[in-house]
Amino acid sequence: MTIDITGLPPERITFCPSPLAELGAALHALAEPAHHARLHAWTTTTAAALKPELADRLHEADFMWNTTRSDILLPARPRETLAEELDDLDLMDDEKFVGAALEISCNSKYPHGAPSPLVDEPMRRRALDLAAARGPRQSAFVERMLADPPGTRAWIRRLLEDCDEAFFSDTWRRVRIQLAADARHKTELMRRKGLAEAVTAASPAMALEEDGRGSRIVVDKLVQGRTAEASAVTFLPTAFGWPHLFALYTPGWQPVIQYPVADRDLGGAASVEAVTLRLEAVAHPMRMRLCRSLARGSSTTSELADAYNITAPEVSRHLAVLKKAGLIITQRRGRYVLHQLDVSVVARLGSDFLESVLR
Repeated sequence: MTIDITGLPPERITFCPSPLAELGAALHALAEPAHHARLHAWTTTTAAALKPELADRLHEADFMWNTTRSDILLPARPRETLAEELDDLDLMDDEKFVGAALEISCNSKYPHGAPSPLVDEPMRRRALDLAAARGPRQSAFVERMLADPPGTRAWIRRLLEDCDEAFFSDTWRRVRIQLAADARHKTELMRRKGLAEAVTAASPAMALEEDGRGSRIVVDKLVQGRTAEASAVTFLPTAFGWPHLFALYTPGWQPVIQYPVADRDLGGAASVEAVTLRLEAVAHPMRMRLCRSLARGSSTTSELADAYNITAPEVSRHLAVLKKAGLIITQRRGRYVLHQLDVSVVARLGSDFLESVLR
């Protein structure tokens, strides 16, 4: 993914922690603990202490931080407090807020921008269909958001505030010092040695490219995306995010990159035969890309076909190979058949591969 920063003044590139972004990362870790084995103690303890009513509400809205991270959770102008960042969200118009909140899955429309489901009937039908594949609770939530955006937005704010009261405020007090120190270090590195050094220090999966055509920040991910000349770029350090490296780059939004402050390896072993079968299964570039979506949550065959612009039969053939290798789990929910990567198996296959598909 390429972010064009040609002519961008250095002062428009900032490294700064965000409580809202870190809350989004923490909620994802709670929703997908298999992605974050090193946070096992925190996710287990926090989940056990949640009141059933709050846990139920988190499940209802988890598509905003489960399969993908909603752009509303990656603020371009971080504030000191969560309340201030939620106030900024309240200033966003309904069309932009709802469109971002209902992204639901990585899809082919994201890099090019798409009209809000509040004003575009095909996007409305698409949002409802994607939500239906997630489950009846999520489907009802999306219907409510489309019917009553102000009321649902207030509900989301109360949910995030209740999370802050229940567990996040204490967590933020512990991690914000580490994140602020990392942001200061990257800022000083940028000042003394240049942006290229700071970007690479933030993540080896990022680099600064400069040539006669201009300057670009390149984020090494299994998707393709490009921004026009950015007016500013914000880097958000996260203690809860590893191995994910998020980049907000859709048209109409300021580019934001959330990077983990530390890398950790996942170990494991398996038989030679099993490893051979699994490596052959993921060697195909399309199957590796499908693993990226399946690592983030359950997807139907039609969703994957739409996301990668291939036919449903092609997706089915690739899924059959992955399933034979024991890399995916399939379950039926009503008329939908959902597929998901078995992250525990992939972690044993190799931490480099796991990090690449979760990045």
